[in-house]
Amino acid sequence: MPVIECDVDEARDRLEEAGVTVEPGNTDHERWRASRGSATAIAYDDKVVVQGSDPREIEALLREGGGRAHVYFDGASRGNPGPAAIGWVIVTGDGIVAEGSEEIGRATNNQAEYEALIAALEAARDYGYDDVRIRGDSELIVKQIRGEYDTNNPELREKRVTVHELLSAFGEWSIEHVPREVNDRADELANEALDG
Repeated sequence: MPVIECDVDEARDRLEEAGVTVEPGNTDHERWRASRGSATAIAYDDKVVVQGSDPREIEALLREGGGRAHVYFDGASRGNPGPAAIGWVIVTGDGIVAEGSEEIGRATNNQAEYEALIAALEAARDYGYDDVRIRGDSELIVKQIRGEYDTNNPELREKRVTVHELLSAFGEWSIEHVPREVNDRADELANEALDG
């Protein structure tokens, strides 16, 4: 459950500018509440608490945006191809901002890695970051994104194009291969989704 410390009047203005209906709070302690999709934002004196199964969209509207984020991604496949899942984490100086995971059906490990990277970049874009530092433990994917490796697989080529289209939304970006232990939370999320 994300908690965003902010000026709640400015946060309300951002939501209303985005077309979100803001209503009075339900208790004496609540300043206002607003819903979008499956998430509800509840404002108190100096913070907004977001509840619901998919808080990303409304949370992105509440955060001021901009700045740098570190994005971690991982895909997992059992069988290669086999049942597959993804995990991703967005981290800033404030700690973990967002994370996600889901089963993606049958895929190879490389397909799952790309799907995890795509989901992570979509989330970072939605949150409004303008500088992303991407970290993953798949050397192949990292080198393909950098242009150091090519691929003969048409599906992976298509996913690489999608990643580059998403990267064009950021003012700055970099991608780096890291050991699995540095990427442990994204790995854990992907495996939890598979075990789900």
